[in-house]
Amino acid sequence: LIIDEVHLLADERGAVIESVVARLHRLVESSHRQVRIVGLSATLPNYKDVASFLKVHPSRGLFFFGPEDRPVPLQQTFVGVTSVKDRFRREQKMNDVCYEVVSDSLRRGYQVMVFVHSRKGTGETARALTERAMKEGSLESLFITQGTERNGDVYTRYAERASKSRNKELTEHFYNGLGIHHAGMLRNDRNLSEQMFGDGAIKVLCCTATLAWGINLPAHTVVVKGTEVYNPEKGGAVDLSILDVQQIFDSAGCPQFDTSGEATLITSHDSLAPYLDKLIKAVPIESNFVKQLAGHLNAEVACRSCCICSET
Repeated sequence: LIIDEVHLLADERGAVIESVVARLHRLVESSHRQVRIVGLSATLPNYKDVASFLKVHPSRGLFFFGPEDRPVPLQQTFVGVTSVKDRFRREQKMNDVCYEVVSDSLRRGYQVMVFVHSRKGTGETARALTERAMKEGSLESLFITQGTERNGDVYTRYAERASKSRNKELTEHFYNGLGIHHAGMLRNDRNLSEQMFGDGAIKVLCCTATLAWGINLPAHTVVVKGTEVYNPEKGGAVDLSILDVQQIFDSAGCPQFDTSGEATLITSHDSLAPYLDKLIKAVPIESNFVKQLAGHLNAEVACRSCCICSET
């Protein structure tokens, strides 16, 4: 049994994992059959407690890899924007912080990926960065890849392809040194954005979190702008999961491209604490089984795994 992301034990669905593990342990004891359980997690501070629950041998079966084992050192920065009720003003503040991080990285010669959480947000963020750069007079010097630069010939080579794209936003942002990427784009346009960023024809890529899963791009710096994600099942916004943040952060500083990486999370001040707890302070995860004890106990009765004293 392989349990990936075993830290979800602390999630509202964690009780299901505990129930499955408990049943498996009971099966092993009753049938005397050996079963191997493998638990995996990238964010598990109290790994020894979880190992004890899984009945892992502490010296032979428990493996811990800390930050020192990461092939590329990663610098993490967390920024909390003062909460304001006006959504437009809050977004503007996040864009200002995002611009400072992006421009600082560009001055040092690095590319940047900015992760947002809606398809519309990719274009809006790229436009906000462009407007701020024009206001600061840094659009040509920092964002636009010049013909005299190392990647100038690459820029020229992609210019014709970008101009022929049916996605007007892609064409618009390309000439400002930026790109967009989300699942709503045509496959050819998504591939074009990936190729342009990978070859250095554009310096900044505004994208959704789907790009962090399974696509390896040479980004020294990644920025997570905002942590509110719309959840259709709940009919409103929920916080971006720790797993998604971890996956995005891991996109910074790929071993084959960089010797270091930088990751920045920008969110409201009120939403900052949970991410600091899980990613920095290493707050232990706790079981949520007691909250669903009645349901799982009834399931055991229905499966005849347990019975009342008069039936024994």
